[in-house]
Amino acid sequence: MTFLTFLISGISLGSIYAIIALGYTMVYGIAKMLNFAHGDVIMVGAYICFYATSRFNLPAVVGVLLAVVVCTILGIIIERLAYKPLRAAPLLAVLITAIGVSYFLQNAALLLWSSSPKVFPPVISNGNLSLFGGQLNIPYITLVTILACIVIMIVLVWFTSKTKMGKAMRACSEDKGAAQLMGINVNGTISLTFAIGSGLAAIAGVLLCSAYPTLVPTTGAMPGIKAFTAAVFGGIGSIPGAMIGGILLGIIEIFTKAYISTQLSDPIVFAVLILVLIVRPAGLLGKQIREKV
Repeated sequence: MTFLTFLISGISLGSIYAIIALGYTMVYGIAKMLNFAHGDVIMVGAYICFYATSRFNLPAVVGVLLAVVVCTILGIIIERLAYKPLRAAPLLAVLITAIGVSYFLQNAALLLWSSSPKVFPPVISNGNLSLFGGQLNIPYITLVTILACIVIMIVLVWFTSKTKMGKAMRACSEDKGAAQLMGINVNGTISLTFAIGSGLAAIAGVLLCSAYPTLVPTTGAMPGIKAFTAAVFGGIGSIPGAMIGGILLGIIEIFTKAYISTQLSDPIVFAVLILVLIVRPAGLLGKQIREKV
């Protein structure tokens, strides 16, 4: 049962990475830019929910919804102020701007909330689901995290393939110029993409701090980097790839900590990524695109 316990923990952690990676992969797939400030939006969402539930005694559901709303608006503001003016700029300028936005959010969080550790209040009941006569106990937060990841991925796949706005996103991903000629509001579509990704980051931040409640972070850099790794692992630009990459990353991390070393877990995770990219440079589900020179 120990192996099964570690496996479920890995899937749970990987589900959080997958939800964050979905934001990365949507923004890259449609806007063709890497939003490295995405990891810090996770932190903002966690803090909004923390203060809503612990300081203002709001119900957990209200705290989560408030975090999603705030992060969604924040994502739109970041896109309009920081990225929209650089739409035609070189990729390096966008990358430097993303790093600058990330540092701005980190330092703003330090000024607003300080760096002192904070215990995150439970948004899900602390009970366990007991199986096999009590030999296997699965926390409810673990079940909710895995279920949330599956539901979010299914909804996003349906949204991007069946709805009018989702088809507009796919058109912008293929060719922004052609999409604009067909009457698609490219700027509005990209803003919506940032809004959806930031809302997902808020959910991921709440789930992450609920699963590991001893610390509300003042930076989302490490979860953000690992989620970006998951997106590249699965094939950045692919929604199912982000989910698969996130879950595999979580499983590798948990099993490395359990059977090898907690200190070597991160190096091994990134080493596996390098090996995968050597074999499949576009990721597990990514598509290689040939460009004419």
